[in-house]
Amino acid sequence: MKTDTDYTGMWVTRDGYIRHHLLPGGRYDEARGNRQSAYQGSYTITGNHIDYVDDTGFTADGDFRNGILYHAGMILYREGKS
Repeated sequence: MKTDTDYTGMWVTRDGYIRHHLLPGGRYDEARGNRQSAYQGSYTITGNHIDYVDDTGFTADGDFRNGILYHAGMILYREGKS
């Protein structure tokens, strides 16, 4: 069975423009292009599903399938694995 810590680390789009850093303890930091910490907030993982709530209250979700994160129309790969 996977745990939240199986998914911690950096997840990036193939072009590297979007970067989700899933931190231990349920926090994330998202960078976009040259904008570091564009979004920050919390996340929870249930099974292979992730729910995000940024610090402004915006929500989003995604799913991990076969080592890939599918999130809001984007495909993110664990850094170094794309």
